[in-house]
Amino acid sequence: MVKIAFGSFGDSFSVGSLKAYLSEFIATLLFVFAGVGSAIAYSKLTTDAALDPPGLVAVAVAHAFAIIVGIAMAANISGGHLNPAVTFGLAIGGNITILTGIFYWIVQCLGSIVACLLLKYVTSAKSIPTHGLASGMNALEGVVMEIVITFALVYAVYATAADPKKGSLGIIAPIVIGFLVGANILAAGPFSGASMNPARSFGPAVVSGDLSQNWIYWVGPLMGGALAGLVYGDIFIGSYSQPPYSDEYA
Repeated sequence: MVKIAFGSFGDSFSVGSLKAYLSEFIATLLFVFAGVGSAIAYSKLTTDAALDPPGLVAVAVAHAFAIIVGIAMAANISGGHLNPAVTFGLAIGGNITILTGIFYWIVQCLGSIVACLLLKYVTSAKSIPTHGLASGMNALEGVVMEIVITFALVYAVYATAADPKKGSLGIIAPIVIGFLVGANILAAGPFSGASMNPARSFGPAVVSGDLSQNWIYWVGPLMGGALAGLVYGDIFIGSYSQPPYSDEYA
């Protein structure tokens, strides 16, 4: 059974940890700026504010590119989580302490909020696009959708970046994760919005002033991330002779 460590304030406020928080803030800000910005840009270039098939592809590609770059930028400093669900899944698997993970959550959400405030200012957007369920889809269906796609995301993070036996996969991890994010958006975007990331949904919701459905994008992704941490951490990494701690991803 993988151990979950709470951690200490001394470790969570070390120089290395403070640098990691700043790295997560910057990387998440740039990721959300590109991701939300792509949706704003598409709506400006078209007469229909709703995303049609080409718009869905454009937004998926923008998110995929942005997450690849964001992870690569922050990987050597903070691990390149950029996502509270990823942080939570890694904490469940013992790759980061709970206390440090909480501070990751805080800076990730702040980065998302700042990104959306900047977008609202520089684009003169009347509103920031938020995640929401498609017509006819209920909350439970939305939560399950987010659980499934976030499980896939965090499972991929474990398999390519957090597994001690990852080998050369660690080099291409950002690309693999980015491709999966793009694929999940293409598959689930028309239904739940394909958040997979509580911070990505929280920033737009705060800036737009609409938090009515935001809980879905916390419950679903966190459950999916935790499940991936339990499955990969316990079944695969937990069977190794060495502890599942990875200095490169925590």
